[in-house]
Amino acid sequence: MPLPVVLISTISRGGVRNAAPWSCVTPVLRPLDEILIASWLKRDTLENIRQTGEFVINVPPAGMEDAVMICAENFPPEVDELEKAGLQPRPSKLVKPPGIAGCLAWAECKLEEEIAREKYVLIIGKVVHLEADDRFFSEEEGMDYERAKPLCSVGGPNGMQFVRPVFTGKGDKYAAGPGTPQC
Repeated sequence: MPLPVVLISTISRGGVRNAAPWSCVTPVLRPLDEILIASWLKRDTLENIRQTGEFVINVPPAGMEDAVMICAENFPPEVDELEKAGLQPRPSKLVKPPGIAGCLAWAECKLEEEIAREKYVLIIGKVVHLEADDRFFSEEEGMDYERAKPLCSVGGPNGMQFVRPVFTGKGDKYAAGPGTPQC
């Protein structure tokens, strides 16, 4: 199944920047008021979110695969992963963790709720500020996928591959009525 690739940026209580790739992420319905992420129990990102209550969802384009893979490495918590990956911070408006420059969109979030399970945790974040690079979005059409090339991944038996969505030429307006598709 194709999954989005985002970089979640956080900052530790001690001020160390962290960036980690994530694919288990989804908006909670529309409009984009809340976002849900699933996390293994042992992640610096999860610990930072628990300590500070803040994080940024960064949507990278194709071309950032090398930086994403560096951020996937298991660095000690005291290592600045933005620096290791050669990523430039982007000042956030309403949270302390920086966004990541060069991404397509940024959702600044505050921890709303944590749902613990035996092997993982679900984090619901309240989106307090949402911003997108206007070069790739319009109010009428949304994201121009051909220009933006948002990064996705597909897993298989021997690992994963980076991919990107391509518009098929078909779509539908959001509506609520009999016989209307509810995508």
